[in-house]
Amino acid sequence: MSFKPANSIQDLQYFGEFGGVNPSISDSSTYTFLSAKTMFDTFEGNADGCYLYSRHSSPSNLYLGEALAAMEHTETANVSASGMGAITPVIMQLCGSGDHIVSSRTIYGGTYAFLKNFTPKFNIETSFVDITKLELVEAQITENTKIIYCESVSNPLLEVADIKGLATLAKKYDLKLVVDNTFSPLSISPAVLGADVVIHSLTKFINGSSDTVGGVVCGSQNFINALRDVNSGASMLLGATMDSLRAASVLKNLRTLHIRMQQHSKNAMFLAEKFENDGLKTVYPGLKSHPSHGLFTSMMHPEYGYGGMLTIDVGSLDKANALMELMQHKNLGYLAVSLGFYKTLFSSPGSSTSSEIPEEEQKTMGLSDGLIRLSIGLDADIERSYFRMRQCMETLGVL
Repeated sequence: MSFKPANSIQDLQYFGEFGGVNPSISDSSTYTFLSAKTMFDTFEGNADGCYLYSRHSSPSNLYLGEALAAMEHTETANVSASGMGAITPVIMQLCGSGDHIVSSRTIYGGTYAFLKNFTPKFNIETSFVDITKLELVEAQITENTKIIYCESVSNPLLEVADIKGLATLAKKYDLKLVVDNTFSPLSISPAVLGADVVIHSLTKFINGSSDTVGGVVCGSQNFINALRDVNSGASMLLGATMDSLRAASVLKNLRTLHIRMQQHSKNAMFLAEKFENDGLKTVYPGLKSHPSHGLFTSMMHPEYGYGGMLTIDVGSLDKANALMELMQHKNLGYLAVSLGFYKTLFSSPGSSTSSEIPEEEQKTMGLSDGLIRLSIGLDADIERSYFRMRQCMETLGVL
């Protein structure tokens, strides 16, 4: 039987201390021991089921990590205080001075800035390539390369990574394939396709209510142990720890992710088809016009669709800003960064979430001034939403 990510989440059974249907929250930063020997063993990582200090681990964080590992079909996972708090320790754990990374050219702006501007301080260099062309990826690999880094579906241009092909390259050259799966939870399972490490910003679709910042690293037990090591673990020493109360909140929201992703995808597909038929330059992996439509289809769990993210290009930044302001005025969504909320969110990536990328490089990768990134919400009547969006576009001369 093929892997079913939502089933893997639902098969986990947790009870609270007094029989509650939700697990008890461990609202403690530190933990007591009956003997000094057990404290020592726990500090050394040799006492299963014992807790030392919540920066290292806590029951609430481990519950959430276990559920996310089940979703991504990895041995275990480590949650963190933000998506960047997951990404940066992975890079620093796998790379040292003199090492090299091959990364997709279109990635989240914060990740791009970290690789472009921050890691060179530690003599770690990155080559940015069109991740959709495997021959270009392979051409950038050197004897110092340690990581191939990509996003399943890239932010914001929605390029789709050939995860199986990249995994084959990674194995050929003994590299680690690290995949950020934030845009496509449940739809794509990178570890099943060969990724070594899977990252999410929990802030987005997984939590789904835009009230919490969080991240997760899903991988092998050995790798997660290395991240948590008290002497050399990047997650432990850089200190981006998720709060137990937040972990409990995300875990509850994770239980409805399968329902929400189906609706996000259904609504996004409806709007993408309508916008394209109206003559708007529309990018959505579910459209046959998307250059990687077939690739996404071959990788996906079809019941969760092609995701909730799409882009349209309205020609200029002025038109983009005017349209977003009008749609917000008409209560069709919010002019805001981030994604995965119950309301549609829209932003102009070139001046927001991708603003860290220099203007010339934005042009090279095809990130235009008029591009609007939309995270499509959970509208019950998406046809009504479309007609109202179309009215806004007609008012401003976009259509």
